[in-house]
Amino acid sequence: MAEASAVGSELVEEAGHEGFGFNTNILDTNLINLAIIFVVLFVFGRKALGGSLKERREKIEAAIKAAEKRANDAQTGLAEQQKKLAQAQAEAEKIKQAAQENAGKAKESILAQAAVDVERMKQTAAADLNTERDKAINQLRQRVVQKALEKVESQLRGGIADDAQHTLVDRSIAQLGS
Repeated sequence: MAEASAVGSELVEEAGHEGFGFNTNILDTNLINLAIIFVVLFVFGRKALGGSLKERREKIEAAIKAAEKRANDAQTGLAEQQKKLAQAQAEAEKIKQAAQENAGKAKESILAQAAVDVERMKQTAAADLNTERDKAINQLRQRVVQKALEKVESQLRGGIADDAQHTLVDRSIAQLGS
């Protein structure tokens, strides 16, 4: 301040000698203007600037705290989701193993049933084959008997020779006697 008043008194002395005019000394005029601006800013701007800076600092701190809270919440959420994922994967593995076991049991059951069905089909086929064989044998017997009867009838119609009749009667008597 002392410098400002010294410079100011110098200006007054010079102005008194020369009258009204421009001071072309840039250093003198700028120093006075700067000193006045600094004093005004220091006195009046300190409170406004300090309040503004304090408010800005509080907002920044609040934003940092909110960001930290969101980060903590996100970390907690991530941990919970990872835990749920692990549980889901474990459950999926259990389901997969159960499905494989069920598939194995179903396969064994199907194979056992197929073996039973094959055996039943073999038995049925064998029974059908035996029935058909017996049927064929019966038909052959019937044909043989029919042919034999036809032959006997034709011989009976043609008559039996006297020798054959005596031989037949003798045999029949011999069989009755025994």
